[in-house]
Amino acid sequence: MSEVKETKAQRIERLKREKFAWEHLDEIREFARHGHGSIPPEWLGTYFRTWGIYTQGDGLGVVGGKNGEGNSTQYFMVRIRIPNGLLTATQARELAAISENYGRGVADITVRQNIQLHWVTIENIPDLIERLRRIGLTTTGACGDVVRNVTGCPVAGIDGHELTDASPFALAIDSELGGNKDFYNLPRKFKMSVTGCSSWCSYPEINDVAFTATTRNRNGVKEVGFSVRVAGGLSTEPHLAVRLNAFVRKEQVLDVARGVAQIFRASEVLRLSRDKGFLAELERQIGFALDPAELEEIPADIHRDHLGVHRQKQTGLYYVGAPVLRGRIAPAQLRKVAELADVHGDGHVRLTVQQNILLINISEARVNQVVNELNLAGLPVAVSAFARGTVACTGSEFCKLALTETKGFARWLSRELEERLPGFEEQIKLHITGCPNSCGQHWIADIGIEGKKIKAGGKMVDAYYFCVGGSVGQIASIARPVGYRCAATDVPDAIERLLATFTGGRYESESLREFLARHSNEELRTILAGEFVGAVARDLPAASVPHSVEG
Repeated sequence: MSEVKETKAQRIERLKREKFAWEHLDEIREFARHGHGSIPPEWLGTYFRTWGIYTQGDGLGVVGGKNGEGNSTQYFMVRIRIPNGLLTATQARELAAISENYGRGVADITVRQNIQLHWVTIENIPDLIERLRRIGLTTTGACGDVVRNVTGCPVAGIDGHELTDASPFALAIDSELGGNKDFYNLPRKFKMSVTGCSSWCSYPEINDVAFTATTRNRNGVKEVGFSVRVAGGLSTEPHLAVRLNAFVRKEQVLDVARGVAQIFRASEVLRLSRDKGFLAELERQIGFALDPAELEEIPADIHRDHLGVHRQKQTGLYYVGAPVLRGRIAPAQLRKVAELADVHGDGHVRLTVQQNILLINISEARVNQVVNELNLAGLPVAVSAFARGTVACTGSEFCKLALTETKGFARWLSRELEERLPGFEEQIKLHITGCPNSCGQHWIADIGIEGKKIKAGGKMVDAYYFCVGGSVGQIASIARPVGYRCAATDVPDAIERLLATFTGGRYESESLREFLARHSNEELRTILAGEFVGAVARDLPAASVPHSVEG
């Protein structure tokens, strides 16, 4: 009788059961002493990921590799967990130094409020981990099939419109579940969000479990609690989170978060949370019944980024939000931000899920100086609609799954659109993802473009497939694949045609979202192409997304 061969997925699950990698920093130190060649495949492919460490691609993305992954180099991408996006100036300054010392000065703010480094060698990883530990930061659980960084509102505690400061809940959940051995071996990554922000800036709609502040009145007394949503996610099969019929009191938040994670851990059917029986199972897990949900106010805003200059709830104080185009921030910029936080603020810096950065507690008399110094540092506070709304994933520069280069492309595309459409002021979300896995969150963008390859001039070139009309909030929807694909160099032409048609043909007071919603896929495809063209399939990969890398 022939032996049944272990599948890749089965091998990964076996490896996760066999070793609790967080207890084996000693092995990482040994690898550092003996060099990259001493690292066994199970560490490169599985165990490093739970430490927030990925093997870095060769700059060609998926091209030239096999089984859906490109070739690795001897360098690593290292992701640093920043719960709720809260940093001190001291931490920001040390991150700048670490980026210079170990990562060739390349640091990216991610869509989950993390900092991601590149070009890190195995020899430097133990020192990097120790330096982070000394400033209260960690890479643990920033990647892999674990509870990922818990996101939240970057202006928690200072926003005059928030229902409650939810950052203590986000930090408590992160402390309780992040790096917790009980949640080390999950079926896949597990994303959580908590916000008291009225604009839902942490995107609860696309998290596995998300708490959004809401209120109720009992016997004339107003109480702030939370709605809870489950089963949100993007990747190749996007789905928006489902709201449970539950009002979660503040003292119940941690129990509910843990209960959902326990159900997720035990489930092989990862979308069990869509089932109507999920609430009953959750109540069984936590040991008490939840009150029924209350009416909630769903935000309508397109931008949830807190950019610009805003008055805080604290008298005489302001916060300043600066966009970081494509999320890439240089060490000198991080140092400048830290300096401004120390000199003009209270020594705190905050990161957003839109890959941007905020300074808080700035006195009114110093706001202009802070804005001017940010401008001089290459972090202008006032930018075009395109620079403000652009988000990009890592891309083929470092990622082994990507088909296209995204970071440089995002900068070029934004500048092209600024030159072609000067004065365009409509709020727009333009998201770029280098493959179908949606790390750039193209499914919730007005214009989301997904990396492809096409043949042009006898060679394969970067291309993008268009998905339009994605949104969150009151008119939440997944972007529609419209069947149009073009070379990367032709993307500005296509977007220019689309936005020019919108500007010239919109109804009175019609938003871009409404314009896109009232046009068919065929009509939009014709506008993008400049002529009638047939629909092109999205051309999804035949294999599933490699283990714990997606999103």
